[in-house]
Amino acid sequence: MTRTTPTTSPAPTTSPLPSTSPAPSAAATPAAAPAPWSELVSAALLGTERRTPPVAARPGQGAAAALLDAAAVSTVRRRAALRPALAGERPAPAPADPRPLLPPAARRRLSLLLADRGAGGGGSRRGTAPDLTELLPQWLTAAVDHGYRAPEVLLPALLDAARARTDLRPASLALAGPRALWLARLNDEWKFALRGTGSRAGLPGDGDPAAIRRTWEEGLFAERVALLTALRRQNPPAGLALLTTTWSTERAEDRLMFLDSLREDLSAADEPFLEQALADRSRNVRATAAELLSTLPGSALAARMAQRAHTCIGLDRTAGTPVIAVETPHECDPGMQRDGVAPKPPSGRGERSWWLSQLVEATPLDGWHARFGGRDAAAIIALPVGDDWRTELHDAWCRAAVRQRNADWARALLGAPAVPSQAAEVAPAGSSRDLTKLLTVLPEDERARWVAEFIAAHGLSEAFRMLGVCAVPWAEPLGGAVVDALDIARDAGSYPWSFSGVMGLAERCLDPAAADRLDMLTAVTDEPEGASPGSGGYWSEAFQRLVGTLRLRATMRTELTPPPNGDDAGTGPGAAPTTLDGATPGPRAPGPRVP
Repeated sequence: MTRTTPTTSPAPTTSPLPSTSPAPSAAATPAAAPAPWSELVSAALLGTERRTPPVAARPGQGAAAALLDAAAVSTVRRRAALRPALAGERPAPAPADPRPLLPPAARRRLSLLLADRGAGGGGSRRGTAPDLTELLPQWLTAAVDHGYRAPEVLLPALLDAARARTDLRPASLALAGPRALWLARLNDEWKFALRGTGSRAGLPGDGDPAAIRRTWEEGLFAERVALLTALRRQNPPAGLALLTTTWSTERAEDRLMFLDSLREDLSAADEPFLEQALADRSRNVRATAAELLSTLPGSALAARMAQRAHTCIGLDRTAGTPVIAVETPHECDPGMQRDGVAPKPPSGRGERSWWLSQLVEATPLDGWHARFGGRDAAAIIALPVGDDWRTELHDAWCRAAVRQRNADWARALLGAPAVPSQAAEVAPAGSSRDLTKLLTVLPEDERARWVAEFIAAHGLSEAFRMLGVCAVPWAEPLGGAVVDALDIARDAGSYPWSFSGVMGLAERCLDPAAADRLDMLTAVTDEPEGASPGSGGYWSEAFQRLVGTLRLRATMRTELTPPPNGDDAGTGPGAAPTTLDGATPGPRAPGPRVP
C-alpha cells in the first residue's frame, strides 16, 4: 500500500509591497485542496504510525491531532454541502386494540417482571426470594386469559423479552396484540413476531382476500408462514387452497415448513394433497406427508401400512398359549419407500427390524383388535411375544399411540404405576419409548393421578419430566405427592441440590392455596447421620422460598382480578379502553399511535 506523504504549501514569494504593509488576510491566502474523505478514513483505521495522514500539521501539533482536525473540518464541509432529503413516508397509525388495559397493580407487576427477567439465579440458587424470571410466563398466560392488553409504554420491553426467550412468545404476542405486529414491521429485531401468532391479527386487511393473496405472493417467508397458520386455524380449506396455488414453485425447505403448518386441524379433506406430496422430490417433504397421513386412521396410506404390518404380525396358537408371532419384512420395496418407510436404518439398528417398526408405527391401532381376536388394548399388550420381539413391538405401539393420540392404548402401555414390577416392565432395558409422551395422550386429571401414584411408589428421581407435562396448577393428589416426596427426601438427609429442579417446578406449579399448610416445613431440622453438610439450612431456605413464591403467585392473581364494583374504570374486561394514567381517551383519529 502506498504511503501518503503530507502536503506542503509552496514557498512564499517576495512581496512587492513595503514591509510596513499589513500581512494579507487568511481569506486571501490560497487554501490547500482538502484531502479526500476516503484517505482520512484509511489513515484513521490504520493509525497514524502506519500511515502518514494526508494533512498538514501546525507547529507543535501531532499527526493524530491534525488528522482529527481535518476530519472535523471535512465533516462540517460535507454536511454544509448536503441538500435536504425528502422526508420519508410517515408510518401508518398503529391499529386500535379494544381490549381493556391492565389494572394499575398488574401494570406495575409486569414492569417489575420485565425488569427482573435477566436476573434469575438458576435452579441451585440460595436464599428465600422468589425467582421472578420463572414467574413471567405464568403471569403472561393469566393476563391473556383475563382478556387484558399490555400498556403501550411496556410493548418494547415485552417484545425484547419475547425475542430473548422463545417460551414467552405466544403469550407475549397475545398480550401485546396487533400493535406488536405494527412495531415488528418497523424494527428488524422484532421480526419474529411476524412468524405466526395464530390470531386474527395475523390476517392482513382483516381477512380481505385480495390482501391475503398479496401477502402470500409478495410477503416475507415469516409473514407467509404466519398467514398460512392463521388461515388454517380459521378456515382450513381456504388455507390449503392458498398453499396449492404456489406449491410447485416453492423451495424444498419452504415446502417442508408449509406442510408442517397443516398439522393443526388436519382432516380427511387434506388427504388428496398429502397423497400428491408423497411423490415430492424432497425426501423430508415425503416423510412429513407420510407422517401426517398416518395420523388419519381412514387414509389410504394408513390402510396400506396396516395391510403390510398385519402380514408381518399375527397370533400363533400352535403352542397352546396364544403368542404374538413376528415376521419382519424381507425388503423395503418402492411402495413402502413412497409411503414414508426409510430404507436405511440408523447406526446399530438392523434393517428388517427398522422397517417393521416404521410399519407398526404408521398402522392404525384400532385395526389390531380384529387382528388379535377382538381383544382390547390391555389384553393385546399382555400377550407374550415370540423371539424376543416384545420390546421392539411395544416401542412401536407406543409411538403409534402418541402419533394417533389414542388414550386406550397409551393407558395400556403405561400400565399401573404403583406396582414396582409393572412399572419396570413398562420401559425395559434397551427400550426407546418415552413415558412422558405417552402421558400427554391421557386426559389431564388422569395424567395427574398417574404421576402422583408413580411418585408415591418410586419417588421423584424418575418423575421430573413427567411433572413437566401435568396441568398447572397441580391438582390433588399430585401436589401433595410432590410435597410429601420432598419432605421424605429432607428427612432422609438426601443431597438437597439434586432436588432443586423439582423444587423450582413446585414453585411454579403448586396450587397457591397450599402455602399456609407448608409453613411447618420452613423450620430448620436436625440433620440425620450421614446427611450432606448444611442440608438442613438449604432445605429450610428452599421451603421458605416455595411458600413465599406461592403467596406471591396468589397476590399476582388477585392483582389481575378486576374490582367487583368497577371503581378502577377501564381495568376490567368489557370496560372502555383507557390511557396509561387511567383516563378515558377522548375522540381521536382512527388507529392510536404507539409511542
